[in-house]
Amino acid sequence: MTSLIANAVASDAVGKPTDPVASPDVPTNVQSIQTNAATKTQEEFRTYDDETPARVVEHYKDMRPTRRKLMTIEDAFAELENYVDASDPDLDLPNLLHLLQTAEGIRRANHPDWLQLTGLLHDMGKIMFLWGTGEDGQDGYSPDGKQWALGGDTFIVGCRLPDEAILAEFNELNPDMHNPKYNTKCGMYEPHCGLDKLKFAWGHDEYMYRMLGKLTFLDCFFALHCILMLFLSLVVANNCTIPKEGLDMIRYHSAYPWHDKGAYRHLMKPEDYEREKWVQLFNKFDLYTKDGDNELRGEKMQQELWPYYRGLMEKYGLGGKLKW
Repeated sequence: MTSLIANAVASDAVGKPTDPVASPDVPTNVQSIQTNAATKTQEEFRTYDDETPARVVEHYKDMRPTRRKLMTIEDAFAELENYVDASDPDLDLPNLLHLLQTAEGIRRANHPDWLQLTGLLHDMGKIMFLWGTGEDGQDGYSPDGKQWALGGDTFIVGCRLPDEAILAEFNELNPDMHNPKYNTKCGMYEPHCGLDKLKFAWGHDEYMYRMLGKLTFLDCFFALHCILMLFLSLVVANNCTIPKEGLDMIRYHSAYPWHDKGAYRHLMKPEDYEREKWVQLFNKFDLYTKDGDNELRGEKMQQELWPYYRGLMEKYGLGGKLKW
């Protein structure tokens, strides 16, 4: 692997993986999640039926995050305790338990502590349900609420939806697929422009990436030109120090058409292939650590797990109250 990856993990006492694609404790005989309509539950099918027509370029623009709340990560975990993702085909598993299991699986495999923290945080963007509505696909309060902008697989908006997208039979329902600006192979992008130039459908991944990361020039420009957002403190970004590889895992882990099915090669830069390997490594833990019998909450969480992860939050700039 390149020096970029080596530098990202070299300073960690926990140790770095010798090969980012290899992963201990991951079963080799587990089939990938089925994506055809016949295997979907009614809730999953409805989520993707709602999602595909609604996730368009304009929705991405409309959902740029602004600060809604100040709270600690522990506060956010408490809020997520009873939220179950209707698009998850694996288990009716509370998000808090899934996040703890992912982080602990990564920890048991002796991967770096920033990767463990990434596992703990990766789905916390679903906190958007606190202020979301059914209209914007973020109703996490109602059992039958529309959640298409909270969970589910993501794809790139602004270009033709790929055949590799989940339930691709819905692709033609997306309005952008009838807009000549967006319905070609590259759409509004240049060939091989690279991951950082692409806009993935808005969801918990993109929100959490922006919540954790650093203010970009475009964020500053946006804030200065909105009447109700004259101060940069209203734009979500907490300037954490998790390495870029970890932030990539958070941002792209739901982009299954890309990292699992091989779509969008024509938009990638050469260096993006290495970034993809890190996302694939993380994905194994995201999928295969889910276990309804592995209860990590309660006394174990308070006495053993939280003291450890609090230390990691402090180390990577995420202690105390954060902007959400």
